[in-house]
Amino acid sequence: MQIVNWGLFGLSTILILVFLSASIRERERRAALLALVSLVGNACVWGLFIFFNHLKWISLLNLSAVFLVALFVIVSTIKFFPPIKERDLSTVQKCDERDIMFARNMLQNHPDLAEKYYTSHPGNREKDEKIHRKPELGDPSHLFYDPYRSPIFEAAFEYLYRTRGASIGEISQEKKSPDPEEITRVIKEIAYYYGAVDVGITPIKSHHIYSHAGRHAKNWGKEINSTHSYAVVIVVAMRVDMIKFAPKLPVSLESSRQYVESAKIAHIIAEYIRSFGYDARSHTDGNYETICVPLAVDAGLGALGRIGIFMHPTHGPCVRLSIVTTKLELLPTEFNKKKSSIRPIKTFCNICKKCADNCPTQSICSGEEPVSRGFRHWTIDQEKCFSFWKSIGTDCGFCIRVCPYTKPNTLIHKLVRLYISRNSFNQRIALFLDDLFYGRKIPVPIGKKSINNTSGKAYNNMAFS
Repeated sequence: MQIVNWGLFGLSTILILVFLSASIRERERRAALLALVSLVGNACVWGLFIFFNHLKWISLLNLSAVFLVALFVIVSTIKFFPPIKERDLSTVQKCDERDIMFARNMLQNHPDLAEKYYTSHPGNREKDEKIHRKPELGDPSHLFYDPYRSPIFEAAFEYLYRTRGASIGEISQEKKSPDPEEITRVIKEIAYYYGAVDVGITPIKSHHIYSHAGRHAKNWGKEINSTHSYAVVIVVAMRVDMIKFAPKLPVSLESSRQYVESAKIAHIIAEYIRSFGYDARSHTDGNYETICVPLAVDAGLGALGRIGIFMHPTHGPCVRLSIVTTKLELLPTEFNKKKSSIRPIKTFCNICKKCADNCPTQSICSGEEPVSRGFRHWTIDQEKCFSFWKSIGTDCGFCIRVCPYTKPNTLIHKLVRLYISRNSFNQRIALFLDDLFYGRKIPVPIGKKSINNTSGKAYNNMAFS
């Protein structure tokens, strides 16, 4: 028994020390403090079992503890999740880009288009006009405005706007016949080489494409009739240490940076495909004809989260996506290989609700999946959400920050992700511990005292290190 005690004491101590070290590096004070308390408590418990095992009641307590640990390990390794009702997509209605908030916000600068839109959508007029009266992101009047750093994300989005032309290009007159398996492999290599953390391929379905364009006045209302057959989905990861500042300025800096990075990869892959004589289009921030999330889900890369955005098995919602669509025949991702890492996300989002509890505007649903566009899926109140963006001058990201999946891809968090991938019992324990060590309700730093919290040393140490 003493060998078992020493072994369990050593293993548990190592795990706590690894977690303590990670918490210190991640600057999670609460987690680090509780890890220290756990370290002391763990030493006391096993010290009691090791040095006072001659006492009968200690011996019985010791046997019970070892039995519970063994039972816990056995249960933790069982692979089981309750059945999840699959979404019925047979009645799905295509999404009109004119209905998203970015498109509706653009209407304030185009009265003729606004009149057309609000004539057919009178219920949105009053809500949108209130939002239109608020200053745009990056305005000096905003709470988190920094005269030197706020223009960085504005410059990034201006760069994306100016590079929209790279989404299409000249197709080589020499049409080649590449092997689908080999060119699929090379396209994935390109994505990873230029910075993607994941990439998948899926056949395009009707609901993957917007029905009409709406983001820009130039082609507003144009019907989208894509003839492309396959989509390459590119995933890039945002830095967790930047997102942890949400809703302050660093979240906008990192979000815009990764939109640029994902666009770069998509443009290169699209150009590469065109060199073989096949049409290809890259879809990047502000220049989409596709809806990224359902494509990423169908490519086997992750799941739709309660936040209403894409959730990756490793990086959670802390990612950005870009798409390349093409007529070139490619091999779709073998979905079954990744299905085992996707189902745990769906189950976890059903029980967690941390994003809903912490959303500053209560834009996230805390109940069952609502129905919109003819099918059941997670959506948010986009008017409330976007209005808050324009109130603080950043793209908030607080829901991404508080998500338990938003953790660095280090050893301890890899172990936790492996643990919660086994069953829903593990997930509930992990959620309890996440609430304990990181907090259930995270205060939103939107008071006057928070204005200068993102300047100076914070930027030097975090933003540009």
